[in-house]
Order: sequence, then structure tokens, then C-alpha cells
Amino acid sequence: MRPASVLVGPVFVPVRKPHPGRVAALRLPYDAIIERTADGIPYLVPEVVLLFKAKASRPKDQADFDGVLPLLGRARRDLLGEWLERVHPGHPWLAELAG
Repeated sequence: MRPASVLVGPVFVPVRKPHPGRVAALRLPYDAIIERTADGIPYLVPEVVLLFKAKASRPKDQADFDGVLPLLGRARRDLLGEWLERVHPGHPWLAELAG
């Protein structure tokens, strides 16, 4: 299993110590963020994709969130909610994820 990083922000800067105003990168194992179709095609898990889309949510990002939310199980909703709280506190999607 190789490590992977979920990077939030316009530029990735490795951070050993948190800096004021900067959220440390979320680090997850590769196997936690990549799943495969029945044909073996890899894809990024939806909660990670939505986390990236949450930064500057456009109408199409909101549509993606609205379309994916009913398909996410409780564990995935909770994980996305935890990440949003950490990276984008007060994001409007948090209320919908809690419901």
C-alpha cells in the first residue's frame, strides 16, 4: 500500500508544523482514496472529490453534491463532514451532511 496525500489549497507545501492560517494537508493511504470499478478502472472516492469542489463551490459543484449526497452512506457523509469542518468551517454543505 503506497501513501497518498489529499491536498487542500491552491499549492501543496509540505508542512511539518502548522502555520497560522494554514490547514495541514490531510494525509490518507492510497487505498482509502482510490476505488475501482468492476472492470478495474481506478477512480477517486466521491467524498474526496466533493472536498475539492467545496473550496469555491460553483453551481455545477452544488449540483454534483446534490446528486451524490443521497448515494453516500453515513460513514462517508461523516468523513466529508469532518474534513469540511477542518478545512472549510461553516461551509453550507455541513448542514446537509448532518441531516
